[in-house]
Amino acid sequence: MGWMQRLKNGFARLMYGRNGPDQLGLAMIWTSLALDVLSIAARRFVPLAGAVLYWAAMVLWLTAFFRMFSKNLYRRREENSRWMQFWWKLRSGAQGAKARHADKEHKYFTCRNCKTICRVPMGKGKVEITCPKCGAKIYGKT
Repeated sequence: MGWMQRLKNGFARLMYGRNGPDQLGLAMIWTSLALDVLSIAARRFVPLAGAVLYWAAMVLWLTAFFRMFSKNLYRRREENSRWMQFWWKLRSGAQGAKARHADKEHKYFTCRNCKTICRVPMGKGKVEITCPKCGAKIYGKT
């Protein structure tokens, strides 16, 4: 067995039972890299801001590595699940807004009570919409 294979096997034994990299950890690493680049640029003009960004990046690096080597799998998976739920809401909201903006055949109204988005065909004049979720009335012009 070559030295590379022994190194690979040793790393696999080290990581056995540990969390390893997940989506939250990778997001933390990418964010810390961005903060590092910003700290380098900011240090030139505002040294204090550069130092603050540098230390924020270091805290993120350390937290990401702590999460990777953690053996408390339940807590790390719970944290990652909350991150993925937040990220999904953020991405799907932006994609939905982009799709609604591109739709030229319908007008969209948002219910004030439950924030449900209701779709109505364009060119119907003044309309009264009943929210399908909470039953509130929405008045608008298409």
